[in-house]
Amino acid sequence: MRKIAPTAIIEEGAEIADDVEIGHFCVIGEEVKIGKGTKLYNNVTLAGRTTLGEDNILFPYAVLGTDPQDLKYNGEKSELIIGNHNLIREFTMFSPGTAGDQNQTIIGDHNLFMAYVHIAHDCVIGNHCILANNATLAGHIHLGDYVNVGGLTGIHQFVKVGDGAMVAGASALGQDVPPFCIAEGNRAVLRGLNRHRLRLLFDNDEIDRIANLYKKLFSGKRIVREVAEEELSLNNPFSPNIEKMCKFILESKRGIPVINRNARSSSDEQ
Repeated sequence: MRKIAPTAIIEEGAEIADDVEIGHFCVIGEEVKIGKGTKLYNNVTLAGRTTLGEDNILFPYAVLGTDPQDLKYNGEKSELIIGNHNLIREFTMFSPGTAGDQNQTIIGDHNLFMAYVHIAHDCVIGNHCILANNATLAGHIHLGDYVNVGGLTGIHQFVKVGDGAMVAGASALGQDVPPFCIAEGNRAVLRGLNRHRLRLLFDNDEIDRIANLYKKLFSGKRIVREVAEEELSLNNPFSPNIEKMCKFILESKRGIPVINRNARSSSDEQ
């Protein structure tokens, strides 16, 4: 049974499932959809074509679905799509997509967005990610699964961060971070592997293979792209994680932030 506070404002047309709780002074737009089991604390604003899945929890003053902060945005209909079991803390702001990309901002399942996190237009966030306080994502950013972004960290538009990677707190990231790696600094560069996440996901043999690949890729002795091409062809016995890391590097548009600038990254060949 739905539990809706008498001071909440819900516009006609909004679709609200059973077992949803909506607190005092929330504002829900006419095109909003809220899945079952979701809870909104007081003073939450949901606007535009925003869809919330099941069992999400939104804390006070979260603002989701208002117009993107993009001067190219011209009022086109676009969407913000959020999955299931997400924790969205105080003063977070998520924007919908724009016609300049896919017209959608998409957020997966089981994520934690701490206070003041900003997700700009056309971002795609995977599952089981943690974004700490004041993490700021510009437009068109893609985060994989199990990504951690530290507090007070800004990420440049169009950057991609691979599965299991981490961007340390107070960093400024302008290039792509391959799966399972750690980036840190202003400007952020690769600092090693996210071994904590690796230990949670894989056995020791697989971790060793990933570690050996990391050393080959970023030793500074060869061009990173050439190593990735070679290791992709030599992936025997086959490991999906070796393939994932190599393909990520080969497909990178913004380049990889290697700490040794004598080793050219893919950005040097653009």
